[in-house]
Amino acid sequence: MNARKKAMRVGIIFIALLIVSGLVLMYRGNDAVVMATEKKEGILTAEQVKMAFDSVSGRLINEAIKEGQMVKKGDIIMQLDPTDTDLAIEKLKAQIAQMDAQIQSTSGSRGINYQKADTDEQQSFRQIDQQRAALSSAQATLRNAEIDYNRKAELLSAGAIAQSVLDDATTALNVARANAAQQQQLLDKLLSGIQDSGNTDSLRLPTIAQERAAADNMANDVEAMRQQKRALEVQLKELEVARERLTLRAPEDGKILKILAKQGEMVSPNMPVVLLESKRCYYDIYVSEKQAAALSEGRAITGTTVAGSKKVTGTIRLMMQAPGFADLKQSREKGQADLSAFQVRIYTDPQDGVLPGMTIGVDADEFTER
Repeated sequence: MNARKKAMRVGIIFIALLIVSGLVLMYRGNDAVVMATEKKEGILTAEQVKMAFDSVSGRLINEAIKEGQMVKKGDIIMQLDPTDTDLAIEKLKAQIAQMDAQIQSTSGSRGINYQKADTDEQQSFRQIDQQRAALSSAQATLRNAEIDYNRKAELLSAGAIAQSVLDDATTALNVARANAAQQQQLLDKLLSGIQDSGNTDSLRLPTIAQERAAADNMANDVEAMRQQKRALEVQLKELEVARERLTLRAPEDGKILKILAKQGEMVSPNMPVVLLESKRCYYDIYVSEKQAAALSEGRAITGTTVAGSKKVTGTIRLMMQAPGFADLKQSREKGQADLSAFQVRIYTDPQDGVLPGMTIGVDADEFTER
């Protein structure tokens, strides 16, 4: 009897607890919808970076890190064989040096050609002056020969001299005329067809002008070589950039999760070789439409770690409609209609003791308008 009474008391107490619990649940409205609005939780996730050699390929000769190793921004991760690139750089440097020599040589020749043109001009001026003097002398001789011929012709008419004397005067006159004509031709040749102004220094001789034009044209040759040199310098810079890219460096602080290429292997351009876990961490929570209306991107949010109850500050970076699986279905006992959920991504501030994989909860009071 005592056992039976004891069992009845336990049953009565159990039933009373069920009734009280039911009343509490009914009072609080503690169904799935209400439970989901009180606290949101998400798993802290670190962004991962797939590291690759940018637009270069080659044999991996140095693997400077190990899986699980912490690295700082700028640390050397891997290196490819630079032999071919180094040879190409040396070849281009030699070509640039050769181009410099050609530019200096052509520039020097241009200056020499200008000097030669000046010298030739002065020599031509002196030759013209000399030829003018020779022409003047020949013309004077011709005038004298003409005077002598005329005088002797008169004497011959008077019977004062023999015919042979006049013949000699005629011969001298013809020679003087021929000499004067020859000297004129030589002067015309030196003048190269220009009109003789009588002022030598004012003459612009075509041959000298051609020499100066040829010297001027050499400036175009020099400029063309300079442009070729600039093109080679651009190629050199491209090779130097490629040479720098043969060394893979950490883009940020983080942890080496996985090494995808081993020393000695051939690596293709832009092929991932290392997986890096960055210091940038985030967690996602799913909120109702009503809660989403009170939030905005850029707003500060404070969460709490489930383990250790540490406060974790962060900022909302992204808000968007959540996939269908996160929508609140007809879960209430009274047939609550479906409710759309929104995905909120929160990036956390760096903090000691808060590690990727931890669960972070956000209380409902964080979803109120501020």
